[in-house]
Amino acid sequence: MLRAAYCRYTLRFGFTAVTSRERMNTKETYYIKLWHSGSPGRFGLGECALFRGLGADDTPDYERRLASLCAAVNRDDIPAALPRESSIAFGYETALSDLSRGGCREPFGAMPSDPASGIRINGLVWMGTIAEMERRAAEKIDAGFRCLKFKIGGQDFGEEVELLRRVRSQWSVDKLEIRLDANGAFSPAEALSRLRTLSQFGIHSIEQPIRAGQRDEMARICRESPIPVALDEELIGCSDPIAMLSAIRPRYIVLKPSLCGGFARADAWIAMARSLGIGWWATSALESDIGLNAIARWVSVYAPSMPQGLGTGGLYTNNFISPLRLDSDRLYSAPGAGWKYPGLQWIQPD
Repeated sequence: MLRAAYCRYTLRFGFTAVTSRERMNTKETYYIKLWHSGSPGRFGLGECALFRGLGADDTPDYERRLASLCAAVNRDDIPAALPRESSIAFGYETALSDLSRGGCREPFGAMPSDPASGIRINGLVWMGTIAEMERRAAEKIDAGFRCLKFKIGGQDFGEEVELLRRVRSQWSVDKLEIRLDANGAFSPAEALSRLRTLSQFGIHSIEQPIRAGQRDEMARICRESPIPVALDEELIGCSDPIAMLSAIRPRYIVLKPSLCGGFARADAWIAMARSLGIGWWATSALESDIGLNAIARWVSVYAPSMPQGLGTGGLYTNNFISPLRLDSDRLYSAPGAGWKYPGLQWIQPD
């Protein structure tokens, strides 16, 4: 008989993480554990990576819903469909796949085990002062990253433009790919003007230039922007994805499985995007290494050629010890390395 338990855990950032929306020093997350009653020592583990303030599943009764799912499993009343809360689906799918593969933290199969074949990722440059962002960009480049993603929209726009000018003056388009993420910081009225200014720096793409939910305005921006537009927050809680993609026609979508409906839903997003000629890449959403490991293994199934956004695993001071390793800009799983977990207090609902 399948059994389930869950626990809550607070991840601590090693610095104040800043976006155009908020400043973060901690992040609340949950884990779900699945095992068969006859083999309690072998279990599947998944992260229900709740994202307060952003996820469509950020509700006051979130923990009750997770407990209800675990209780249903423990009554042998496993739901035919996963709960609609995407981060719970994300965790449950991970734990179930992990258990089916022996409980070795290898959901969805193998991922590269050496740096040469590792998943190429972008280097994320967090917001800060302009001087801090320039220093962080230089550190990423020195570490071997050849694709940087800058979060913009939180500083004076003119200063952000000058930052990009200085970076591009040192690194040409053929040496460094630059992606931008505005997190919806621009207004519809100013967006195109700002995108034209930014386009002089050979930008690969910009994520979510305006807030989600402005479908007509976003479609207009996608048609007229000199920089390819990628949708990110637009996917969160979207109930009509094919209609949305058909109306807006972005160049790319950015898939965060813990925010867009779990892995099965992310697979569906990819199929829909491909049918419309829309590209994609995956991005972690501040998960611990449990969630990051799951996303990386899922991405590996697709053998992506584009850099992925899987570089947030080293943000926390109390993360898990895992086999995930980063060599230059390549993410891989070190063979023979094991997992160590912080003290987790499991709750097993009846």
